[in-house]
Amino acid sequence: MPTQSGIRIYRDATAIITGAASGIGRALAEELVARGCEVVLADLQIEQAEEVAAVLRKSGGKATAALLDVTDHAGFEELVKETVARTGRLDYLFNNAGISHGMGAGARHYRIDDWRRMIDVNLGGVVNGVQAAYNLMIDQGFGHIVNTASLAGLVPSAGTTSYVTTKHAVVGLSHNLRIEAAQLGVRVSVLCPGVIRTPLIEGGVYGRTVAGVTREMTRAMWEEQKPISAEEFARKSLDAVARNKGIVVVPEVWKLFWWLFRLSPSLCVSIATKKFRDLGRSETARG
Repeated sequence: MPTQSGIRIYRDATAIITGAASGIGRALAEELVARGCEVVLADLQIEQAEEVAAVLRKSGGKATAALLDVTDHAGFEELVKETVARTGRLDYLFNNAGISHGMGAGARHYRIDDWRRMIDVNLGGVVNGVQAAYNLMIDQGFGHIVNTASLAGLVPSAGTTSYVTTKHAVVGLSHNLRIEAAQLGVRVSVLCPGVIRTPLIEGGVYGRTVAGVTREMTRAMWEEQKPISAEEFARKSLDAVARNKGIVVVPEVWKLFWWLFRLSPSLCVSIATKKFRDLGRSETARG
Protein backbone atom coordinates (compact mmCIF):
# COMPACT_ATOMS: atom_id res chain seq x y z
CA MET A 1 0.00 0.00 0.00
CA PRO A 2 1.37 3.49 -0.85
CA THR A 3 2.70 5.72 1.94
CA GLN A 4 2.35 9.51 2.34
CA SER A 5 5.02 9.95 -0.33
CA GLY A 6 2.45 8.56 -2.77
CA ILE A 7 0.70 11.94 -3.06
CA ARG A 8 1.46 13.77 -6.30
CA ILE A 9 2.14 17.51 -6.30
CA TYR A 10 0.45 18.22 -8.67
CA ARG A 11 1.45 16.49 -11.85
CA ASP A 12 -0.51 13.32 -12.60
CA ALA A 13 -2.61 13.80 -9.47
CA THR A 14 -6.41 13.64 -9.26
CA ALA A 15 -8.47 16.35 -7.57
CA ILE A 16 -12.16 16.94 -6.91
CA ILE A 17 -13.15 20.59 -6.49
CA THR A 18 -16.60 21.59 -5.28
CA GLY A 19 -18.10 24.91 -6.33
CA ALA A 20 -15.81 24.71 -9.35
CA ALA A 21 -18.02 26.38 -11.96
CA SER A 22 -16.96 29.89 -10.98
CA GLY A 23 -14.92 32.01 -8.61
CA ILE A 24 -12.21 30.44 -6.47
CA GLY A 25 -13.24 26.92 -7.45
CA ARG A 26 -12.84 27.62 -11.15
CA ALA A 27 -9.51 29.36 -10.58
CA LEU A 28 -8.25 26.39 -8.55
CA ALA A 29 -9.29 24.02 -11.34
CA GLU A 30 -7.54 26.09 -13.99
CA GLU A 31 -4.34 26.36 -11.97
CA LEU A 32 -4.33 22.66 -11.06
CA VAL A 33 -4.73 21.68 -14.71
CA ALA A 34 -1.90 24.04 -15.63
CA ARG A 35 0.25 22.13 -13.12
CA GLY A 36 -0.62 18.76 -14.67
CA CYS A 37 -3.44 17.63 -12.39
CA GLU A 38 -6.63 15.90 -13.52
CA VAL A 39 -9.65 17.70 -12.09
CA VAL A 40 -13.31 16.97 -11.47
CA LEU A 41 -15.34 20.17 -11.42
CA ALA A 42 -18.28 19.46 -9.10
CA ASP A 43 -21.09 22.00 -8.97
CA LEU A 44 -24.84 22.51 -9.01
CA GLN A 45 -24.28 24.80 -12.00
CA ILE A 46 -23.57 21.80 -14.20
CA GLU A 47 -23.83 23.56 -17.56
CA GLN A 48 -21.31 26.18 -16.49
CA ALA A 49 -19.04 23.50 -15.02
CA GLU A 50 -19.19 21.55 -18.27
CA GLU A 51 -18.24 24.67 -20.23
CA VAL A 52 -15.21 25.24 -18.00
CA ALA A 53 -14.19 21.57 -18.27
CA ALA A 54 -14.46 21.74 -22.06
CA VAL A 55 -12.17 24.79 -22.17
CA LEU A 56 -9.63 23.01 -19.96
CA ARG A 57 -9.69 19.91 -22.16
CA LYS A 58 -9.26 22.04 -25.27
CA SER A 59 -6.10 23.48 -23.74
CA GLY A 60 -4.76 19.94 -23.29
CA GLY A 61 -5.80 19.33 -19.70
CA LYS A 62 -7.75 16.49 -18.11
CA ALA A 63 -11.06 17.78 -16.75
CA THR A 64 -14.59 16.49 -16.28
CA ALA A 65 -17.71 18.08 -14.80
CA ALA A 66 -20.07 16.48 -12.30
CA LEU A 67 -23.43 17.58 -10.94
CA LEU A 68 -23.16 17.77 -7.15
CA ASP A 69 -25.21 19.24 -4.33
CA VAL A 70 -22.74 19.26 -1.44
CA THR A 71 -25.59 18.92 1.05
CA ASP A 72 -26.28 15.45 -0.40
CA HIS A 73 -23.93 13.04 1.38
CA ALA A 74 -24.89 10.04 -0.73
CA GLY A 75 -24.25 12.01 -3.91
CA PHE A 76 -20.87 13.19 -2.63
CA GLU A 77 -19.86 9.66 -1.68
CA GLU A 78 -20.87 8.36 -5.09
CA LEU A 79 -18.82 11.04 -6.85
CA VAL A 80 -15.71 10.12 -4.85
CA LYS A 81 -16.17 6.40 -5.58
CA GLU A 82 -16.73 7.03 -9.29
CA THR A 83 -13.65 9.25 -9.51
CA VAL A 84 -11.39 6.69 -7.82
CA ALA A 85 -12.82 3.86 -9.92
CA ARG A 86 -12.00 5.83 -13.07
CA THR A 87 -8.61 7.34 -12.15
CA GLY A 88 -7.35 4.88 -9.56
CA ARG A 89 -6.67 7.51 -6.88
CA LEU A 90 -7.77 10.71 -5.15
CA ASP A 91 -4.91 13.00 -4.24
CA TYR A 92 -6.91 16.12 -3.38
CA LEU A 93 -10.38 17.07 -2.27
CA PHE A 94 -11.06 20.80 -2.33
CA ASN A 95 -14.17 21.42 -0.22
CA ASN A 96 -14.70 24.84 -1.73
CA ALA A 97 -18.45 25.30 -2.33
CA GLY A 98 -20.08 28.00 -0.21
CA ILE A 99 -22.77 30.65 -0.07
CA SER A 100 -23.32 34.02 1.57
CA HIS A 101 -26.32 36.26 2.08
CA GLY A 102 -27.18 39.55 3.65
CA MET A 103 -23.56 40.63 4.02
CA GLY A 104 -23.67 43.67 6.27
CA ALA A 105 -27.32 43.22 7.24
CA GLY A 106 -26.97 41.76 10.73
CA ALA A 107 -28.44 38.66 12.39
CA ARG A 108 -31.69 40.40 13.40
CA HIS A 109 -32.75 40.30 9.74
CA TYR A 110 -32.19 36.55 9.27
CA ARG A 111 -34.91 33.94 8.93
CA ILE A 112 -34.35 30.52 10.46
CA ASP A 113 -34.14 29.15 6.93
CA ASP A 114 -31.21 31.50 6.25
CA TRP A 115 -29.31 29.96 9.17
CA ARG A 116 -30.13 26.42 8.13
CA ARG A 117 -29.15 26.91 4.50
CA MET A 118 -25.87 28.60 5.45
CA ILE A 119 -24.96 25.80 7.86
CA ASP A 120 -26.06 23.03 5.49
CA VAL A 121 -23.90 24.32 2.62
CA ASN A 122 -20.90 26.00 4.23
CA LEU A 123 -20.38 23.51 7.06
CA GLY A 124 -22.47 20.49 6.10
CA GLY A 125 -20.95 20.44 2.62
CA VAL A 126 -17.45 20.23 4.11
CA VAL A 127 -18.52 17.50 6.54
CA ASN A 128 -20.02 15.51 3.67
CA GLY A 129 -16.81 15.83 1.69
CA VAL A 130 -14.69 14.70 4.62
CA GLN A 131 -16.97 11.73 5.26
CA ALA A 132 -16.84 10.75 1.60
CA ALA A 133 -13.07 11.00 1.10
CA TYR A 134 -11.22 10.72 4.42
CA ASN A 135 -11.35 6.96 5.01
CA LEU A 136 -10.63 6.30 1.35
CA MET A 137 -7.50 8.45 1.61
CA ILE A 138 -6.46 6.60 4.76
CA ASP A 139 -6.88 3.28 2.97
CA GLN A 140 -4.85 4.37 -0.07
CA GLY A 141 -2.15 5.79 2.21
CA PHE A 142 -2.17 9.40 1.03
CA GLY A 143 -4.38 12.38 0.26
CA HIS A 144 -4.91 16.04 1.01
CA ILE A 145 -8.22 17.56 2.10
CA VAL A 146 -8.31 21.32 1.51
CA ASN A 147 -11.27 23.17 3.04
CA THR A 148 -12.15 26.71 2.00
CA ALA A 149 -13.07 28.83 5.00
CA SER A 150 -12.40 32.58 5.03
CA LEU A 151 -10.53 35.24 6.94
CA ALA A 152 -13.98 35.51 8.57
CA GLY A 153 -13.20 32.10 10.07
CA LEU A 154 -10.32 33.67 12.01
CA VAL A 155 -11.56 37.13 12.98
CA PRO A 156 -14.91 38.93 13.50
CA SER A 157 -16.54 40.56 10.50
CA ALA A 158 -19.22 43.25 10.53
CA GLY A 159 -22.74 42.11 9.71
CA THR A 160 -21.88 38.55 8.63
CA THR A 161 -22.85 36.50 11.68
CA SER A 162 -24.19 33.38 9.97
CA TYR A 163 -21.32 33.32 7.48
CA VAL A 164 -18.72 33.84 10.21
CA THR A 165 -20.31 31.08 12.28
CA THR A 166 -19.89 28.52 9.53
CA LYS A 167 -16.38 29.63 8.58
CA HIS A 168 -15.14 29.48 12.19
CA ALA A 169 -16.55 25.95 12.31
CA VAL A 170 -14.70 24.98 9.12
CA VAL A 171 -11.44 26.32 10.57
CA GLY A 172 -12.00 24.35 13.80
CA LEU A 173 -12.86 21.19 11.88
CA SER A 174 -9.73 21.57 9.77
CA HIS A 175 -7.44 22.16 12.77
CA ASN A 176 -8.62 19.07 14.59
CA LEU A 177 -8.79 16.83 11.55
CA ARG A 178 -5.22 17.83 10.64
CA ILE A 179 -4.05 16.57 14.05
CA GLU A 180 -5.81 13.22 13.61
CA ALA A 181 -5.03 12.80 9.92
CA ALA A 182 -1.29 13.39 10.30
CA GLN A 183 -1.02 10.06 12.12
CA LEU A 184 -2.74 8.30 9.21
CA GLY A 185 -0.87 9.67 6.21
CA VAL A 186 -3.48 12.27 5.19
CA ARG A 187 -2.91 16.02 5.01
CA VAL A 188 -5.47 18.71 5.87
CA SER A 189 -5.30 22.43 5.12
CA VAL A 190 -7.75 25.30 5.41
CA LEU A 191 -7.82 28.23 3.00
CA CYS A 192 -8.73 31.56 4.58
CA PRO A 193 -9.17 34.04 1.73
CA GLY A 194 -9.21 37.74 2.38
CA VAL A 195 -11.35 39.68 -0.07
CA ILE A 196 -11.32 37.94 -3.46
CA ARG A 197 -13.12 39.21 -6.55
CA THR A 198 -15.68 36.44 -7.13
CA PRO A 199 -19.49 36.25 -7.52
CA LEU A 200 -19.67 35.53 -3.78
CA ILE A 201 -18.93 39.15 -2.87
CA GLU A 202 -22.35 39.98 -4.29
CA GLY A 203 -24.03 37.01 -2.62
CA GLY A 204 -23.42 34.45 -5.37
CA VAL A 205 -25.99 32.51 -7.36
CA TYR A 206 -27.45 30.75 -4.33
CA GLY A 207 -27.19 33.54 -1.78
CA ARG A 208 -30.03 35.81 -0.61
CA THR A 209 -30.05 39.54 0.00
CA VAL A 210 -31.79 40.70 3.17
CA ALA A 211 -32.84 43.93 4.90
CA GLY A 212 -32.54 46.06 1.77
CA VAL A 213 -28.83 45.31 1.36
CA THR A 214 -28.66 44.96 -2.43
CA ARG A 215 -26.01 43.12 -4.39
CA GLU A 216 -24.71 46.48 -5.59
CA MET A 217 -24.30 47.69 -2.00
CA THR A 218 -22.56 44.47 -1.01
CA ARG A 219 -20.20 44.72 -3.98
CA ALA A 220 -19.38 48.35 -3.17
CA MET A 221 -18.65 47.43 0.45
CA TRP A 222 -16.14 44.75 -0.56
CA GLU A 223 -14.59 46.75 -3.41
CA GLU A 224 -13.41 49.23 -0.79
CA GLN A 225 -11.17 46.42 0.51
CA LYS A 226 -9.37 46.12 -2.85
CA PRO A 227 -10.04 42.45 -3.66
CA ILE A 228 -7.50 40.43 -5.59
CA SER A 229 -8.35 38.14 -8.48
CA ALA A 230 -9.36 34.54 -7.93
CA GLU A 231 -6.50 33.50 -10.24
CA GLU A 232 -3.88 35.16 -8.04
CA PHE A 233 -5.47 33.59 -4.97
CA ALA A 234 -5.37 30.12 -6.58
CA ARG A 235 -1.69 30.38 -7.54
CA LYS A 236 -0.54 31.46 -4.11
CA SER A 237 -2.83 29.05 -2.26
CA LEU A 238 -1.72 26.02 -4.26
CA ASP A 239 1.91 26.90 -3.59
CA ALA A 240 1.10 26.85 0.14
CA VAL A 241 -0.88 23.60 -0.11
CA ALA A 242 2.10 22.01 -1.88
CA ARG A 243 4.16 22.90 1.20
CA ASN A 244 1.45 21.33 3.40
CA LYS A 245 0.68 24.56 5.25
CA GLY A 246 -2.16 24.13 7.74
CA ILE A 247 -3.65 27.64 7.51
CA VAL A 248 -3.38 29.56 4.25
CA VAL A 249 -4.21 33.28 4.35
CA VAL A 250 -4.15 35.07 0.98
CA PRO A 251 -3.53 37.95 0.37
CA GLU A 252 -0.88 37.97 3.08
CA VAL A 253 -1.70 41.56 4.09
CA TRP A 254 -4.80 40.16 5.86
CA LYS A 255 -2.51 38.23 8.20
CA LEU A 256 -1.91 41.55 9.95
CA PHE A 257 -5.54 41.73 11.05
CA TRP A 258 -5.47 38.07 12.12
CA TRP A 259 -2.33 38.64 14.18
CA LEU A 260 -3.84 41.79 15.67
CA PHE A 261 -6.93 39.83 16.69
CA ARG A 262 -4.76 37.23 18.40
CA LEU A 263 -2.85 39.95 20.26
CA SER A 264 -5.85 42.14 21.12
CA PRO A 265 -9.27 40.61 20.49
CA SER A 266 -11.03 43.56 22.14
CA LEU A 267 -9.42 46.05 19.74
CA CYS A 268 -10.49 44.01 16.70
CA VAL A 269 -14.03 43.70 18.06
CA SER A 270 -14.10 47.49 18.46
CA ILE A 271 -12.96 47.97 14.86
CA ALA A 272 -15.61 45.54 13.60
CA THR A 273 -18.28 47.21 15.76
CA LYS A 274 -17.48 50.60 14.28
CA LYS A 275 -17.60 49.11 10.77
CA PHE A 276 -21.03 47.63 11.46
CA ARG A 277 -22.32 50.99 12.74
CA ASP A 278 -21.00 52.66 9.60
CA LEU A 279 -22.80 50.06 7.48
CA GLY A 280 -26.01 50.78 9.36
CA ARG A 281 -25.72 54.49 8.73
CA SER A 282 -25.01 53.85 5.06
CA GLU A 283 -28.07 51.60 4.78
CA THR A 284 -30.25 54.26 6.46
CA ALA A 285 -28.93 56.99 4.17
CA ARG A 286 -29.62 54.94 1.06
CA GLY A 287 -33.07 53.97 2.31
